[in-house]
Amino acid sequence: VHRLITYIFVYEDLVSLACGAVIIWYFAGSFERNVGTVKHCFLTIIFAILSALLYLLLEAVFSGVSEVEDAQGFMPVAFATLGVSTTRSQMKRTLVLGVRVPVVLVPWFLLCLAGFVPHSSLMGNLCGLLAGEAYGLGYCFCLDLPESLASKLDKVFPFSLLRRIPGLRYIPGSSAERRAFESS
Repeated sequence: VHRLITYIFVYEDLVSLACGAVIIWYFAGSFERNVGTVKHCFLTIIFAILSALLYLLLEAVFSGVSEVEDAQGFMPVAFATLGVSTTRSQMKRTLVLGVRVPVVLVPWFLLCLAGFVPHSSLMGNLCGLLAGEAYGLGYCFCLDLPESLASKLDKVFPFSLLRRIPGLRYIPGSSAERRAFESS
């Protein structure tokens, strides 16, 4: 059961670790600014578990058809956060390599590019994207962390400790505190 979460910390080589670090920095950082640190930590665990469960389901279906690579690294969770961000985005179109494309197609384009990342599992990334889009569309509303609970968790350990570490950017749980934090 512990492997439902720990697979996001497994990397086979330095190149895949570097790619994972860039993905965490770029996608997870912007997602954290939108939802707050507490909810980001909570959703990271939820997305890891949902992606792993969906992966296990699809692996059982497709294992007889072709060889399925094990899911590892943070990429499935990054695709889940990207799926949430694009489904809830107010933007209709964005620029990708100088071409205006619908925002909802961006994660699918990046899923194709992720195939070039060493030791990247296409099915694991697809499962992450599907879990994120399902959450973004509201199909997983029962798993949502209420803002009032996120504000309360901001004040308890370990989040109260994270808040005091100099140089670490902590994003508050309530939307009012996030707006005040961003304006300062």
